[in-house]
Amino acid sequence: MREYKLVVLGSGGVGKSALTVQFVQSIFVEKYDPTIEDSYRKQVEIDGQQCMLEILDTAGTEQFTAMRDLYMKNGQGFILVFSITSQATFNDLMELRDQILRVKDSDRVPMVLVGNKCDLEDDRVVQKDQGTKLAEQWTCSFFETSARKKINVDEVFFDLVRQINRSMPEKDKNKDKKKKCTIL
Repeated sequence: MREYKLVVLGSGGVGKSALTVQFVQSIFVEKYDPTIEDSYRKQVEIDGQQCMLEILDTAGTEQFTAMRDLYMKNGQGFILVFSITSQATFNDLMELRDQILRVKDSDRVPMVLVGNKCDLEDDRVVQKDQGTKLAEQWTCSFFETSARKKINVDEVFFDLVRQINRSMPEKDKNKDKKKKCTIL
């Protein structure tokens, strides 16, 4: 079974933990408790393939930025989350993406841009077309989600796994296949 290391990033309070817990345990965490770092594992089937997802839910606060380089280096795919109710959380993602590309030493890394809290339409500050334009600029996927109402939550994680699969060199894909068949 293939393992995937996914990293959830974004400013404090955007709903990174709520999205992750909703995906892994199908529950909505109402209370905001700032995360230092939590790791979750979930086995899922994506496109007929069994996958083990290791999801790192990261701190949104500035005091833990020293840990970022390490998990960026180890992560295979990244979910960059902002809240549609806060322009600052949207703006913060530029620096995070730049850091990921620098640490990975690549200009293409599997990534999904997520505008969370789409159930709070009346409090919207970041328009959907802003997210769409940024995703086009970054050539990555964009989803608006609601951890509370479980809107597009699974889709975000599944899309990221598919991106990782597409970005894998053919030789690595074949390695997985070769393990299965042995000629006697």
